[in-house]
Amino acid sequence: MGGNAEGTGAVVNARIYVLEVPENEGFLKVASQDPNVTIDKVGPYFRITADDDLVIDRRATGCRHAVWYSAIAGLEDSFIVQQDKDALRVSAR
Repeated sequence: MGGNAEGTGAVVNARIYVLEVPENEGFLKVASQDPNVTIDKVGPYFRITADDDLVIDRRATGCRHAVWYSAIAGLEDSFIVQQDKDALRVSAR
C-alpha cells in the first residue's frame, strides 16, 4: 500500500494528472489495466492514483516520444523517479 505520511498514519499514494485528449488514450488504457490504480475525472483531467509506485511502460501505451514526455499535466504529493524512453515511475512523497 501507499506510504505513511511522516508517521501520521495517513496513507500517501502516487498521484498524477493527465489531460483528457485523444493523444493520451494509450497512457490511460495502460494505467487502467493495473489493479492497484484508480482513475477518476477532475475537470478536463484524469487523476491517476496508485496504491504504491505508479509504473507505466511507454511501449505498451503506443505513445510517441513527444506525447510521452508531455503527458503529465501535474503531480499531487508525488515525484517522478523515472521518465525515459522505457517507462514512467512515480512515487509518493
